[in-house]
Amino acid sequence: MSGRNAVHFGAGNIGRGFIGEVLFRNGFHIDFVDINETIINALHERGSYEIELAGKTKDYLTVTGVDGINSKTDGGKVIDAIVKADIVTTAIGPGVLPHIAKLIAQGLEARKEKNPDAPLDIIACENMIGGSSFLKAETQKHLAAESRDYVRNCIGFPDAAVDRIVPIQHHEDPLAVTVEPFKEWIVSEKDRKLVNVTLDGVVYVENLEPYIERKLFSVNTGHATVAYAGMRRGHKTIEEAVADTEILRRLRQILGETGSLLIAKWAFDKAAHEAYIEKIISRFENPNNPDTCSRVARDPIRKLGFNERFIRPVRELKERGLPYPTLIGTSAIVLAHTDAHDPESVRLESMRSGRDINGIKALIAEITGLSDNSLITEIADAYELLGG
Repeated sequence: MSGRNAVHFGAGNIGRGFIGEVLFRNGFHIDFVDINETIINALHERGSYEIELAGKTKDYLTVTGVDGINSKTDGGKVIDAIVKADIVTTAIGPGVLPHIAKLIAQGLEARKEKNPDAPLDIIACENMIGGSSFLKAETQKHLAAESRDYVRNCIGFPDAAVDRIVPIQHHEDPLAVTVEPFKEWIVSEKDRKLVNVTLDGVVYVENLEPYIERKLFSVNTGHATVAYAGMRRGHKTIEEAVADTEILRRLRQILGETGSLLIAKWAFDKAAHEAYIEKIISRFENPNNPDTCSRVARDPIRKLGFNERFIRPVRELKERGLPYPTLIGTSAIVLAHTDAHDPESVRLESMRSGRDINGIKALIAEITGLSDNSLITEIADAYELLGG
């Protein structure tokens, strides 16, 4: 696959340590796009960086054939790169996708004029359901009317599910990145246009939704559970927290609840899913992949959202008449979370301040988007049991 070009938005640890690795192993030259001058300048000057795989034995991989483009100052270069690209990917954060949509639209309009016959896939590798579909909708807002048929016919936005833990880390080298050995990147066959390119290390499926939900309701729900419960019990790291028998019990219970939903909804094999849960727990326990509870517990308001890792499975379990007590109790722990170093946690603490039980119920409704008063009351009661 030599000679192929990739444009990747987001030169952070996930971008370099996960998506960049897969693209490199598939022979792509990678143009990383970001606004972080330090990282972009280093990528441009060196053309390579190193990944550490933090397993029982530490392995290293040097990623070569890379460049950096600053989207704030060199938008024209980004557009030119999109014109030549065989694939475009993102790992930039769900909230940032709307901010790159205009630049992507400009790149696609230039591509329509200069490289109209080459199909292109744009894949948002984000911790969200339907990330590529969302990016497509945002991009379409900036397209000229005469470009929309071209984009519909030649540009794919297949949704994806991605999974790799990249812990908080500090390196003297701004490009060095440490990741866990495990990785999973699943892409929907639906909406693919670049059907002649199949990436090694990527799994292609007809129906992506079961795999997105399996990851969100297992890895993300589990990781957040350990982090929030861990901080409440005074633990600093994920490894330390999951070694706490009380937290491990809570983790197993919550993964049992979300697992019952996934099995009922998507007919996952029960034994295979139980093995998947054990793999997740072993990843959290990995002493060679240290992570902090505070990093994983960032953004508690977002994580209590209607379609997020706690509230969505609660809603769907209730619909099916299946139990969800640990999800309720853990949602209350998230609601009570305090971390002076996380702006969203500080905001949540301010929102909670001075509220009686009715005020807390109103806050739960506001944050979660729930209209089911019985679920709101269950979370509020669990919050009161924590001491408010």
